[in-house]
Amino acid sequence: MQSKRGWYWLRLLVGGLLLASIATPSANGRGLSVAVSESPNRQPAIPRADQDAAADELLEQFVKETGQRPNILWLVVDDLGFGDVGGPWGGGEMLGAETPNIDALSSGGLALTSTYSQPTCTPTRSAMMTGRLPVRTGLIRPILAGDVIARNPWADEKSVAAILSEAGYHTVLTGKWHTGELEGMRPHEVGFDEFQGYYASQKELTQQFDARRYPDLVLNEERLARFQEVSGRIDMHYGEKGKGEKVVVKTKSVEQFAEADQLLTDFTIGKIKKLAKGDKPFFISHNFMRVHADNHPSKTYRGASASKYPFKDNVVEVDAHVGSMVAALDEAGVLENTFIFFTSDNGPQLDAWPDSGHTPFRSGKGTAWEGAVRVPGIAYWKGMIAPRESAELFDLLDLFNTTVHLAGADDQIPDDRYIDGIDQTSFLIGEDGQSKREHVYIWLGEQLMAVRMYEYKLHLQVMHQESAFQAIDFATRSHVGLSPWLFNLYIDPKEQMPVGHRMNPWLASIGGEAKMHGATFMRFPPKDVGLSTEAK
Repeated sequence: MQSKRGWYWLRLLVGGLLLASIATPSANGRGLSVAVSESPNRQPAIPRADQDAAADELLEQFVKETGQRPNILWLVVDDLGFGDVGGPWGGGEMLGAETPNIDALSSGGLALTSTYSQPTCTPTRSAMMTGRLPVRTGLIRPILAGDVIARNPWADEKSVAAILSEAGYHTVLTGKWHTGELEGMRPHEVGFDEFQGYYASQKELTQQFDARRYPDLVLNEERLARFQEVSGRIDMHYGEKGKGEKVVVKTKSVEQFAEADQLLTDFTIGKIKKLAKGDKPFFISHNFMRVHADNHPSKTYRGASASKYPFKDNVVEVDAHVGSMVAALDEAGVLENTFIFFTSDNGPQLDAWPDSGHTPFRSGKGTAWEGAVRVPGIAYWKGMIAPRESAELFDLLDLFNTTVHLAGADDQIPDDRYIDGIDQTSFLIGEDGQSKREHVYIWLGEQLMAVRMYEYKLHLQVMHQESAFQAIDFATRSHVGLSPWLFNLYIDPKEQMPVGHRMNPWLASIGGEAKMHGATFMRFPPKDVGLSTEAK
């Protein structure tokens, strides 16, 4: 079985990447690339020694003045599109859902307009937690009702929460987890000291109550009973490291679940108030259930948006909760001691339209096009991050390394596996900091789909929507032809016209970078946990 699996990967990687091997980089260098790797198991990064030194000096001064490492708060929205918030992303009030609190974060911090996620939620969330591409951990797609996985993907992974917990942080995950609910895969079992939230996505929790949208399930007692047997746990759970878990709120109806994000925000605010009084820094990953379809507004926010559509009402709710959590940090006297990062786990799920978000880019969730993987990103740290905007590359993988560096625990990053994340601390907190990331690799399941390098994006395979707003349910995937499709995102952000052989001399260089990326899988083989999307 192992040899068959190994042959599959060899054929997949070498065969697929040969599409990019129009030529190899010149013998005297790597063409367009200036990135270097500090070790064979680390993603090459652009060297910025002076910038790193300046940022570390700032951090050292902060620790000296405060007596501890910074608190860290991740704010992760579910399926929020690039164009759903205001500021440089172009949404907000103009699109019928004001986002004043998120806008305040962006105007007071670093607004990132080239932040990249994975194409879907579970891959992104696992990547943020491990600093590793999901194809390496095996968490290549959401674990769905009825799935039977072959092994626990977390058994040999080390999460950012585990590292920070060992470094003296109190670690908390609130809200959506969606990277495993079986024993040994839950947040409080992979490094978090506490967890309160849900194991699955919003839709998976409400669909068995919504007779209008799912009548063939809800109104068929026999099928509903079968579905409930395989659909996993739908209640809000509280888990504590070493002490197990318990149900704290049972999911009984759509209307009851619609209040979940308020309860989760209250939980996080309670933790901020309590932990701010303690002698340990804290790391909180707050993961909204919103705005993943199906969107059912709470009573408080029904009709609160100018649009009046449920999705937009929930955007308004998310914004309000962001404001409440930032206010809680301020009231607790720790806002200046807290690094905040706001983002989305992927682009909008167009298949749910009009119950979905907006992106100015091509396609949406479930593809390798910009609409799926280019998301809002905001780094905010009052007094430490100067207000500015940047279009340089930041991959959500980088949050792993950056968070660990802020905690002063770099030596705890495993050195026996490939780490795809890059420490971007100096990019985020440095005065006029520049990104250290040169490449973004976009995988869909077990297939390398595309590579972004500077303003260029090279597609090895492409997704075709067979109908408007159908990027998942009615789409096909195909290899490109004789040459990869190369786009210049500065002049063609919608990826409509390849420039390749006609207009660009860097095609071979970027193809060579894709080959080098593929070679890392020969030395560090990927895991198969039973979530394959390919026929073997």
